[in-house]
Amino acid sequence: MSDKLFSVSDQNVLITGGSRGIGRAIAEGFAARGARVLICSRSQDSVDTAVREMTAAGLSITGLTCDVSHPEQIRTAVEKAIEQLEHIDTLINVAGVNRRQRAETFTVEDFDFILDTNLRGAFLMSLEVGRHMIERSSGTQINVESLNTWMPLKGVLPYAMSKFGMQGMTRGLALEWGRHGIRVNSLAPGFVLTDLTKKLWADPTMQAWNEANAPLGRLAQPEDMIGTAVFLASQASAFMTGQTLYVDGGFSSGWSWPIPLV
Repeated sequence: MSDKLFSVSDQNVLITGGSRGIGRAIAEGFAARGARVLICSRSQDSVDTAVREMTAAGLSITGLTCDVSHPEQIRTAVEKAIEQLEHIDTLINVAGVNRRQRAETFTVEDFDFILDTNLRGAFLMSLEVGRHMIERSSGTQINVESLNTWMPLKGVLPYAMSKFGMQGMTRGLALEWGRHGIRVNSLAPGFVLTDLTKKLWADPTMQAWNEANAPLGRLAQPEDMIGTAVFLASQASAFMTGQTLYVDGGFSSGWSWPIPLV
């Protein structure tokens, strides 16, 4: 792009959860702007399909399998990423899972399934890549949080807990790694229309609720996250670290009351 302040051209970028949804949109956005992107996902079929489709569109994308709930797979994935890319300029932690149910019905297995991916997996990935970045005295990490870190929703308590933990992780790593030239920030999406949420948002009640409370009056598309991610990875945000940017259509600005305006 013409203004190098916002450029991610020639960056080497590793994106977890990059085969679909928000992760894939961000991967496409970075690759379209000249970055060399490596995506990872826990399904080899998902990785292969995403890479095939994106490279067919002329994007510089490679991929590998990594289930971040397994520490040994994280170590292997980062080793392979460094072999392919030589170094990692930007890590974007997108991989996440969720289950919707009442708090009292969650089992230990449910809790571990969510936290092992969303929080422990992201933390261990950040550490594995962070050690590499510390050696180079340079790097950027971007964590994908959630609107739940502004106000938790009912029915997704372990998910909300994992995202609150990620916000703490973002601030803590920023505090410790700033002296190494590493910046750590978060992007917190609002309600995003993806393949996994289409059924939920097809409900007229949900649509009306969102339209009443979202100042921009619509759901986000995965592509709406690209600009903020590029900003956080570029020199335009060179003096920002430990921050969470809400990309939510204004949802976190406040509630809309069901009363007539005077």
